Amino acid sequence: MQVIQQKLTATCAQLTGYLHQPDTNAHQTNLPAIIIVPGGSYTHIPVAQAESLAMAFAGHGYQAFFLEYTLLTNQQPLGLAPVLDLGRAVNLLRQHAAEWHIDPQQITPAGFSVGGHIVALYNDYWSSRVATELEVAPATLKPNNVILGYPVISPLLGFPKDDATLATWTSTPAELAADQHVNSDNQPTFIWTTADDPIVPATNTLAYANALATAKIPYELHVFKHGPHGLALANDQTAWKPDANQPHVAHWLTLALEWLADNR
Repeated sequence: MQVIQQKLTATCAQLTGYLHQPDTNAHQTNLPAIIIVPGGSYTHIPVAQAESLAMAFAGHGYQAFFLEYTLLTNQQPLGLAPVLDLGRAVNLLRQHAAEWHIDPQQITPAGFSVGGHIVALYNDYWSSRVATELEVAPATLKPNNVILGYPVISPLLGFPKDDATLATWTSTPAELAADQHVNSDNQPTFIWTTADDPIVPATNTLAYANALATAKIPYELHVFKHGPHGLALANDQTAWKPDANQPHVAHWLTLALEWLADNR
């Protein structure tokens, strides 16, 4: 396996990839790609968790990447800067698809917590705001599917919890309300959360699923009964406290992999 790192901006955004080398005996040498967009409340990137998530997909035959994006320490208000970083990452994968043995029709961003916020907004804006800001053809930026794990969807739905923090995100909260900007260009979406998430209310996930249903965008939704925020793989590998090891919730990965295979 080859490990690569690519700077996306002159300052902070970076993409790390774990690339399988082609198997000349395999029927298909180009592999689907996953871009993990981790959480961290826009204040930090939990690199170890992002690596674990990326390697979990790499173990199932994906060219796996994780994104380090613009944080509040780099820019305030943050606005859509992290969403543009994801656009740069998708564009880079398509530019290097042949070199990195990626199927350019199988690129899936997968976001967790505020990373889910970035991915949900990207799903809304890739063909409009992102394409315009980056001056890139929309087709180059298109996600083929997206995955959202316990996502923040809107700053109007319970996270962040105070106006001072929200002011560091944006002066126009509606712009960052991903459920309000779903449109016909949104791509199929897999969403999971826990019903009793104490940090990001499950109403975030439900609002986005409802918006997708209204727009007739294909989606799959899983709301597990119990689990703290930040579950990642929901197993011993990523559990940050005993209650974050949730074997039932850990089935989300198998469900997501089955869903992705069904959408190829």
